Amino acid sequence: MQVSITGRHVNVTDNIKAHVEEKLERCLSVFPRIESVHVILDKVKLESVSEIVIQAASHIRVSSTEASENLYDAIDRSIEHAERQMRKLRDKIQEHHK
Repeated sequence: MQVSITGRHVNVTDNIKAHVEEKLERCLSVFPRIESVHVILDKVKLESVSEIVIQAASHIRVSSTEASENLYDAIDRSIEHAERQMRKLRDKIQEHHK
């Protein structure tokens, strides 16, 4: 799985990179067909915004965006949201193939 982290108006430190990679490995290791993950971190006024775009096989694309005052909280919530979307897609695909 290829992970790229981009910062807009935010300096992406080693601690932030380690936190993102740790959360992604733990949460998204359940989905083996993921090809790439793009994490976009942004600072808008007083809020930190985290956007996650996941590309998987069979033209599956999942995107989630969360905003919070704390950057780490925004990252955690956006990863959880993306994980819920991936789980829903996986269940939908498995239900149709009997």
